[in-house]
Amino acid sequence: MRLWVTGYRNYELGTFGDQDPKIKVIKFALKQALKTQLDEGLEWVITGGQLGIEQWVVSVVQELKRDYPNLKVAMMLPFKNFGGQWQSKNQEKLHDLIAQSDFAESVSAQEYQGSEQLRAYQQFMLSHTDGALLIYDADYPGKTQFDSQIIQAYQKKTPYPLTQIDMMALQDYATEYEEQRIENIIFDE
Repeated sequence: MRLWVTGYRNYELGTFGDQDPKIKVIKFALKQALKTQLDEGLEWVITGGQLGIEQWVVSVVQELKRDYPNLKVAMMLPFKNFGGQWQSKNQEKLHDLIAQSDFAESVSAQEYQGSEQLRAYQQFMLSHTDGALLIYDADYPGKTQFDSQIIQAYQKKTPYPLTQIDMMALQDYATEYEEQRIENIIFDE
């Protein structure tokens, strides 16, 4: 099974720096959701390179590989030189994650030409995956709304499972994360 994972960009979530506590909760949520998918036959996580969920899931997969060595991750970038306009620190992070991935490639061999490349990217992701995991809440719109809309339209024509983690679910994961953290502190003493 191949799973398309996407969601909010880091700035849409108001995260600041790699050590932001919100990122730990989001990675915990991703890990739990992926474990469920692994029980259902997940083999590949396929994501893009956007700052935020798409990059964080690559590092989550690397952690999961310790217990699930057959799990693989692919970074499919929408166009050539994706991220080339970012700050150098973010470009370095993207290149590091690409290097950690089992497969990485640009869907379009051209540099950014226009929004039709992004639509082609979405179609590529739909046709090369068996389902999707979105960290997205329609009550808090962001760029992921376009992926959500295309997935919902696709579901009207083709069976395509979608797991969506909304803000309420993230709050539940935050509670679970904190409970486990406290439990680990108590048992480690």
